[in-house]
Amino acid sequence: MGRGKIEIKRIENSTNRQVTYSKRKNGILKKAREITVLCDADVSLVIFSSTGKMNEYCSSPLIKQLDRYQKASGNKLWDAKHEYLSAEVDRVKKENDNMQIELRHLKGEDLTPLNPRELIPIEAALEDGLVGVKATIKEHRRALKKKTRMLEEENKRLIAKLQQVEIHGRGEMDTGANNGYNNQKAADGTRDYPSHNDNHHQVPFAFQMQPIQSNLTTATTTTNNNKYQLLD
Repeated sequence: MGRGKIEIKRIENSTNRQVTYSKRKNGILKKAREITVLCDADVSLVIFSSTGKMNEYCSSPLIKQLDRYQKASGNKLWDAKHEYLSAEVDRVKKENDNMQIELRHLKGEDLTPLNPRELIPIEAALEDGLVGVKATIKEHRRALKKKTRMLEEENKRLIAKLQQVEIHGRGEMDTGANNGYNNQKAADGTRDYPSHNDNHHQVPFAFQMQPIQSNLTTATTTTNNNKYQLLD
């Protein structure tokens, strides 16, 4: 039993309309791809849904197909301004392609088809570039050496300053230790005397001796500014 014929008119139910659009859209996109492959044809398909969503299929760039359509049909799609912009885009693309070719030549690629006359400018450009690179490297090295010298001088200055700080701190520690020692001695009621080798200071000291015999008299003897006192 075959399907009944569907009347072609707007589907009023929004849900059914959306389902039908989705199915038929996929079907027509599939057919466009098939005819492109089977028949080697250029196909451009653009679909806008009722919500404004776009679906497209182009077997080749759309702008090229539109240009072909304009020339074949005689319908003018672009005004003078758009034609100028299109020509400008083509010019920029051509320049970009030429620059890409020159860049490959400078990298040493695709040089086989070139004749000696075409190779001479490439060689000159490479030599000029090499000179510029060497000059830049030399300048960087000079700047690096200068910076290295500055860092070495700064390092020496910091080392000298650190040594001064250490010497000053050591002196303060020695002074504080001496002061603490003297304060401790003063608290204990004792004094420090110079050694006996110091000829500039003679410290007096006395001995008290009790005589064994009663007829000994008191005698005082002074030698080298040192007093010895004998008491009966």
